[in-house]
Amino acid sequence: MHSLPPLARFGGLVATDLRDVTSDPSALDTQGFWAVVADFEGRLVCARFGDVRTESVPAPVPGGWRGPAAGEWTSSLDRAAYTAGVRSVRRRIAAGEVYQANLCRVLSAPLPDPAGADVDALTALLALGNPAPYAGTVRLPAHGVEVATASPELFLRRVGRAVESGPIKGTGRGPEDLLEKDHAENVMIVDLVRNDLGRVCATGSVTVPALCAIEPHPGLVHLVSTVRGELAPGTGWPELLAATFPPGSVTGAPKSSALRVIEELETVPRGPYCGGIGWVDADRGTGELAVGIRTFWIDRGPGGAVLRFGTGAGITWGSDPEREWDETELKAARLLAVASGVQQPTGRATQ
Repeated sequence: MHSLPPLARFGGLVATDLRDVTSDPSALDTQGFWAVVADFEGRLVCARFGDVRTESVPAPVPGGWRGPAAGEWTSSLDRAAYTAGVRSVRRRIAAGEVYQANLCRVLSAPLPDPAGADVDALTALLALGNPAPYAGTVRLPAHGVEVATASPELFLRRVGRAVESGPIKGTGRGPEDLLEKDHAENVMIVDLVRNDLGRVCATGSVTVPALCAIEPHPGLVHLVSTVRGELAPGTGWPELLAATFPPGSVTGAPKSSALRVIEELETVPRGPYCGGIGWVDADRGTGELAVGIRTFWIDRGPGGAVLRFGTGAGITWGSDPEREWDETELKAARLLAVASGVQQPTGRATQ
């Protein structure tokens, strides 16, 4: 497996010829094209590549990806533990400790052919079975990073001094599933993102051009808002990441309280899930990081390799524990089926 060369793929771009790897975010304001993976817990890997070219995602090769058997996935929180966690969050909301918190679980399954497992081959399958606006691969086996994402959510886009975030809150099979609770949750997170960006943006520059727009994705719909701002003089990627990370839509409000709740109730690290995944072109002053949702990653150890995938839901006072569990299942079902080879890619996205 480790003979596979380092690679990053985002949309129609592919980057090869690895030149440098660092955990220093100030590198993103220097020069070159960087692939970025930030774990939810704060680990940052920035990889500079020397060759960047336009290239479509290759068609899946038969046998190119051997995923786990469909029945081998286990969850860090089972149904009983997850619904108990939802009830705990509601008690904390009633006590005034937090307004909203994202409760997540990590699914894991052993890979049958660890040596041959290539996350870029999984990305090719996902591109057909679950097309996504922020799909990508970051393959840095020597640095413990092997990620395939089909993220629908923009964390940060930067063009010069202009920055934008696109928080998602509210998920259903169709628009009719979206409740008042979903709209309230979205507005709450928009406020949080506005505050985060306001810490590094010029006074008065933060706006909300779109609030609670309904956006269709394969198998479900989301409520999506857009928050924009203009970076204040003297601020760059280090300050922007420090002000906004981890993403507000996958933590909760207030963010500091939500992070305490997450630490107490979740039993394993989230890793790349709910972190940031994307690219920065320092030469052009542009970049695009997705929230690391709908994301697979490979964990390797002496005993083999495990494929992991995270799923979660935003919990508010109006949350029903069983409904929230069902939302985490809905978010995971299609992607696990693709990764396990149960759902054959058709090239069509079911809305």
